[in-house]
Amino acid sequence: MRYLVVNADDLGQTPGINRGIREAHEHGIVTSASLMVDEPASEEAAGFGATLPALSIGLHVKVTDEHAHPAIDLGASATLSAELERQLERFRELTGSQPAHLDSHHNVHFLPAAAPCFAEVAESLGLVLRGSSPIRYFPSFYGQWDGETHLEQIGADALLAMIESEVGEGFTELGCHPGYVDPTLESTYAIERETELRTLRDPSIRVRLDELGLKLVGSTAARDLLAAADAHGVGRWRAS
Repeated sequence: MRYLVVNADDLGQTPGINRGIREAHEHGIVTSASLMVDEPASEEAAGFGATLPALSIGLHVKVTDEHAHPAIDLGASATLSAELERQLERFRELTGSQPAHLDSHHNVHFLPAAAPCFAEVAESLGLVLRGSSPIRYFPSFYGQWDGETHLEQIGADALLAMIESEVGEGFTELGCHPGYVDPTLESTYAIERETELRTLRDPSIRVRLDELGLKLVGSTAARDLLAAADAHGVGRWRAS
């Protein structure tokens, strides 16, 4: 069986991003989102748990600025651990629950200096950590590189091609960044968000997923399915 988690990053960053993620979930294929807990629209986004019960919400740890410059010393494990715990506690205060998963802004948890700390926190809380579980992370649905915008990379045809070639047996997480651009957005990734939103809402995408036999799931359901497989000693899926 092939399962696809479609996860929207940056929930809580602005009202426009919140609105876009809501629409991409209610009218598109987004099943999961990652919440920034210190951003202007974090409290609004935290309410999604009550109004959008099918949307899995995890923690999007932010320890870099919008140019990917570290705001703290990522190599200082005690400092990073304290910051992760602070943001986890803030997540609990906002939502009243534990995160469904754990990841980070600019994927800094992939960096060798930060990876051990993130892994320790995720293991201690039983959280699925992006890129360190049997859920394969696929990041190529992104419309900018080398400072240039590439909207063709995030159109419907491009997304369908990615899905058909990259989503294999087991679990895959497709990362995305849908949203509306509003005056409070401080990000170099702006107009691309609205293109992503149109693509994720395109009815042809869901039709093709059904034809391919792909099942859309949130990160919560993916975690539970993996736990059930482990409990029964199935062992079919391994981290890549």
